[in-house]
Amino acid sequence: MTDTTGSEHAEPGETDPNAAEPDATATAESAGIVARYEETETERLLTFSADGRTATVAQNREGYAMLKVRTGPDGDELERYYGFDMALDHAAELLDVAVHDLPVPEAAADMGM
Repeated sequence: MTDTTGSEHAEPGETDPNAAEPDATATAESAGIVARYEETETERLLTFSADGRTATVAQNREGYAMLKVRTGPDGDELERYYGFDMALDHAAELLDVAVHDLPVPEAAADMGM
C-alpha cells in the first residue's frame, strides 16, 4: 500500500498542503471556570471565564517575555509578571476564585519565564 497523503509528493522546501496545522487552541474546565488557550500572530493567550468575569494571561508568541494580566484577551493590561504562578494568582483574584481551581490546558503549562 502506498501513502499518498504525506510529504513524499512535496518538492524540497515546499510546505505539504495536506499537512495538518498544529492545534493552536485548547480548552479546560473545572469548578465552573472555563480556560481557553489560543495563539494569535503575536501572542499566546490564556483566558479564564467564571460567573461573567474574565481574566487573560498573555505572553509574546516566542514565549520569553513577561506575562501580562488583562481584563480579557483585548482588555486593559493590569500588571506584568515574570512567573506564571504569580500571573495565575492575579487572574484568580480577578475572578474571585481560588488559584488551585484554575484549570490550565496542557498547551499553556509552559507559559512564564
